[in-house]
Parts: sequence; C-alpha cells; structure tokens
Amino acid sequence: MQSLMPPRRDPAPSRLAYRMHRMMLTPGFRRFLRYGLPSAVLAIAVGGYLADETRRLDLVAGVEDLRRQIAERPEFMVRLMVVEGASIPVTDAIRAVVEVEFPVSSFDIDLADLQAQIAALEAVESVKVQVRSGGELAIEVVERVPVALWRDGGTLRMIDAAGKRVATIERRTDRPDLPLLAGPGAERAVPEAQALLAAAAPISSRVRGLLRVGERRWDLVLDRDQRVLLPETGAVAALERVIALDEAQDLFARDISLVDMRNPGRPTVRVTPAGIAALGQINGQTVGAD
Repeated sequence: MQSLMPPRRDPAPSRLAYRMHRMMLTPGFRRFLRYGLPSAVLAIAVGGYLADETRRLDLVAGVEDLRRQIAERPEFMVRLMVVEGASIPVTDAIRAVVEVEFPVSSFDIDLADLQAQIAALEAVESVKVQVRSGGELAIEVVERVPVALWRDGGTLRMIDAAGKRVATIERRTDRPDLPLLAGPGAERAVPEAQALLAAAAPISSRVRGLLRVGERRWDLVLDRDQRVLLPETGAVAALERVIALDEAQDLFARDISLVDMRNPGRPTVRVTPAGIAALGQINGQTVGAD
C-alpha cells in the first residue's frame, strides 16, 4: 500500500520575496524607511492639521503668545542706556538717534540697526552696541579727535587726521586751539598740513592758517598779510629753509608781502609798497611819481 506523503516545499524564495529582500539590503531604501517615511507621514499629518484656517490662526497666536511671555521675562528686559567714551554733545546726539522707550525687551531691539545709525554720526569713529546683564543697553563709542578746522566755503568744520568731519562750529573763536585749513581739497591733505604746521612752530604765533591751492599745494598764511607760497613736492623742506632764513635775518620782520618757494632753486621775495617806498627814500628816489 502506497503511503500518502505531503508535497515537498520548494526552499527557493518567491520572486516578490527575493526582490523585497534585495531592497532591504539597499542602503538608500533602509534610510528611506528610517527617516524618509516617518518624515512623510509627519508632513502629511501636519499638513492635514494646518489645512484648517482656524487651526492655523490659533497656532500662530499661541506661538506669538509664548514668544511674548518669554521676551517679557525680567531677565530679558532692558531698563536703561549707558553711553561710554563720548563727550556730552555726542552723547546727546546718540540719545536723539536711539528712539527706544525703556523698559523694553532685548528681543525687540535691533542691535545691528542701532549700531549702524550711531556709526553714521560724523563725530563717531567706531561704536559697539550690546545688551549687558542687569538690563543695560551699553553703547561704547570711540570719538573722532579733531586736529584742524576746515573752512568749507562759508562753513567751519572740525576734521580729524584722516580728514573726516567731526562737527560744525559757528565761529573760529569757538576752537582757537585748532589750526585753520582752507581751500578745496584741504581735508584730503591733513597729514601734510600737520607736518607743515610742525615745521612752522618757531613762528606759530604769527601763523593764521594754511590755504590749499589748486588741490595740489599749500600757502602758509601769516599775520601782516604775509604769505609763503610752497611747492607741490618738498613743501616741508622748503618751509624749513624759509624758517631758517627768518631766524638768521628776521625775514618776516621786514616789509615783504610774500616768499615764493614754488621753485626751490629760485626763491622770490615780494616787497610791500611801503617797503618799496622806503627803499626809494634810501636811494634818494621818488617812488610813485611820474
């Protein structure tokens, strides 16, 4: 009698099982199952939730309320402003620029914008704005240091060593300690002007200022309407020669109106009308008569 045996199962995987197994061994598919699929499900769920306008508005209001609660916590509140390194006029100008009503949350202060506004002030060379612990808005300022007055048309401006404008003043007597520069382009040649004024130190009490001529050279202006015309190059050396001549022969005590050093090889002296008349009398001549 023949026994009934169950059919033997084929151990080979089906085509579908084989393909699924191969897919599971693929790194990209495994990353998709681990990260991509959950993200897609979450995105679908969030999208479905936010599809309702009422839910969106409630969510936005909730987030804004939470933000406000955090921003208005005592440790985030700014209660006063401190300006360091600035003079009283510059401090007043900064306070006029900073339109902030205290107390205010530090989250509501745009430090970058505030710093840019203060840096735009003429008297400010650099500025650092930060919120310190204790509720202070600290503004650390480095002011421009004026080294000269520049007569720009009918306006007197204080300028620093780089020619940057510091402030405007009404009268020359407001800053008698600063030398006077005039003429177009004078503010762009401040270092050379300082060197010339240093060379003119022996006659500083008589110096009235420096005039920039043609944006290329200087005239040294003295009292008694005297003037020294300096060359485009080597101006300091030329002025030092004139100062040495004055110390040796009292040049500027004489009746001269100008010393022309534009050609250092041929310096020229112009005598005043009074000096010419005096020379005429010495020579027994009549000056100015036909």
